[in-house]
Amino acid sequence: MMLRSLGFASALLIGGAVSAHAATWTIDAPRSHLGFTGSQSGTPFSGEFGKFSGTIVFDPANPTAGHADVTIAIASAKTGDQQKDGAMPGSDWFAADKFPTAEFKATSFKTTGQGAYEADGTLTIRGISKAVALPFTLTISGDRATAKGKVQLVRTDYGVGQGAWSSAQYVALDVTVTVDIVADKTAP
Repeated sequence: MMLRSLGFASALLIGGAVSAHAATWTIDAPRSHLGFTGSQSGTPFSGEFGKFSGTIVFDPANPTAGHADVTIAIASAKTGDQQKDGAMPGSDWFAADKFPTAEFKATSFKTTGQGAYEADGTLTIRGISKAVALPFTLTISGDRATAKGKVQLVRTDYGVGQGAWSSAQYVALDVTVTVDIVADKTAP
């Protein structure tokens, strides 16, 4: 339920290109995974967003000039639990009818180690935008890039969990978003 649509952030992760010039990468959603974990009444649960897309532009010689735009379909969040899956799109949680998408827009990248990066940007859920730094690792093989990372969010920072759900009494406030993104280099 506290699905931190940071999945949009995950798209950022694809930001590594092999050439010295900026390359554009498009997320291969069927090969990618945007997940989340939380806890309800002390019992952990996990889920994923089934629909998301994004494009990343990245130059390893100048990562700060890179950017990414990722969009996640909020109603595609699933946990496999009928009660949670029915509640998440509702007004107490994601309000998918009013806010059908979450977005992560990275404005720059930075190198944090060999094969390690951080995407700095803004995550927007339920119309609330917050700065987010998404750490990730990146491997590139030919025209395919794979990025893996995770970030912890506080669901109420984005208005996720209204009324009785706005405290940690029933559902933990912390949500971990995991990204395992595959992206393909777009032909110039």
